[in-house]
Amino acid sequence: MTSRPELSEIRAASEGMKNVVCRTPLVPFQPGEPTDIHLKLEIHQPMNSFKIRGVFHAVASLGPEGRAKGLSTVSAGNTAQALAWAARHFGVAARSLMPDKAPSSKIQAVRGLGATPVLVPTEEVFAYMKGHGWEDEPYAFIHPWTNRDVMTGHGGMGIEIVEDLPDVDSVFIPVGGGGLLGGVGSALKALRPEVKIFGVEPAGCPSLYDAIQSGRPVTVECKTICDGVAVPYITQEMFPLLSGLVEKVILVSEESVRDSIRMLCLECKLIVEPAGALSLAAALATPLGDRGKSVCIVSGGNIDNDLLIGILRPQK
Repeated sequence: MTSRPELSEIRAASEGMKNVVCRTPLVPFQPGEPTDIHLKLEIHQPMNSFKIRGVFHAVASLGPEGRAKGLSTVSAGNTAQALAWAARHFGVAARSLMPDKAPSSKIQAVRGLGATPVLVPTEEVFAYMKGHGWEDEPYAFIHPWTNRDVMTGHGGMGIEIVEDLPDVDSVFIPVGGGGLLGGVGSALKALRPEVKIFGVEPAGCPSLYDAIQSGRPVTVECKTICDGVAVPYITQEMFPLLSGLVEKVILVSEESVRDSIRMLCLECKLIVEPAGALSLAAALATPLGDRGKSVCIVSGGNIDNDLLIGILRPQK
């Protein structure tokens, strides 16, 4: 079982990254109007995603000898970009095993930072993960979900939320493999135990939802535009931690995701990827009495151009 990062560890990680990671703004969903929904805009991080928090902290924690082996991870795109950014920062090589159907914009961004995307069919990616394929390789592997340093780095976001909105009642957190939920949720519960934490998944990939319903990790089919959270199972190590943090898991339809992307773009002037729009879609579907004053983590903004155009195009 993966243990919760301690608040002292999270604070130390945040301090160590203050010249790298942005303290992202917490803004009202409807600027200029009284509102009970606030957006935590991780789209303003380096590489436009929260992933830089955990990945950079994990890479920094390796030390020079560990980094000299070269860095490796598995990613649908955002973790790979964060790893490439960190590798360039430290002057080391990086590679990422990626699904061959990952958005081309994310693949090109990894290459543009000087790292190597290794493209394979999606089923091979998860076979590699389940089989711990990295154990037979020479690289320093950064696991995007179970690595405790990754979760510790992500946890700084929870501290910022409570500092900026001390009376927050609930936080909506997108869930893929669970690294974001594990880190931010640990910080929130340490600082404000009464806060409600809602995990959010696309209805087309309900891995944590189904695991909680079953009382154990299960494998689900993933059919969703939310590539950033399209993880078909929760690991045995992460399940006790995640299930113990969430009030409940909310499932969001594909159309609701599209509606939230459209709303964030046209009304808030924010470009958000599908996984990043999950939290707002869930908050808007949750009665105020169940959630109170809410924060939605807008986790990333790396959306494929053609997908965004298709979502914004007026419907016939």
